[in-house]
Amino acid sequence: MSLIVAARFDTFPEAENAARKLFARQFSEDSVNIFFVNPPGWHDQHPAGGDRTADPDARGASTGAFLGAGLMAMLGAAIGAGILFALGSTGFGLVVAAALGAYVGSLMGAMRMAGRRSERNPNREDIRVRHAGVLTAVHVSPEQEEQAAQVLRESGGKDVERANGRWRDGKWVDFDPVQPPHPQ
Repeated sequence: MSLIVAARFDTFPEAENAARKLFARQFSEDSVNIFFVNPPGWHDQHPAGGDRTADPDARGASTGAFLGAGLMAMLGAAIGAGILFALGSTGFGLVVAAALGAYVGSLMGAMRMAGRRSERNPNREDIRVRHAGVLTAVHVSPEQEEQAAQVLRESGGKDVERANGRWRDGKWVDFDPVQPPHPQ
């Protein structure tokens, strides 16, 4: 594994300026890699797209939909029965009222339960994500690590990080855009 120091820049010219400063400090061209990192969710890690198998904010939506459908179906059936009794009708209207209640209830239940993860655990820290931008990565020795980080910071780099990865032919070949940066 190689030791890598990296920082995020807003534009390619800013990242290239940082690279020029690194070259002036005797870092070789094969030790600097500049590339763009897409926004979270745009990395196509799965065949259908996206970065994750499941949306963590959707947790609980199916339970909410099931409970809402059951409760509202009973309520719809009761209201429908009352209306049908008052009108003197029977039969099909009761089924329609129950079905409509189940549909509305499942929608309401799913919407109420989805995205409530932070409400269930209000003390949890927000999950750190890697922001989009131009990444300047530098393959360094342990002795060069602090100097590279300093140059990147002085050049306006954000989220300066330290990583271990595979560096081949002047590129960080096993970079994972889904992994959050580890501050240097």
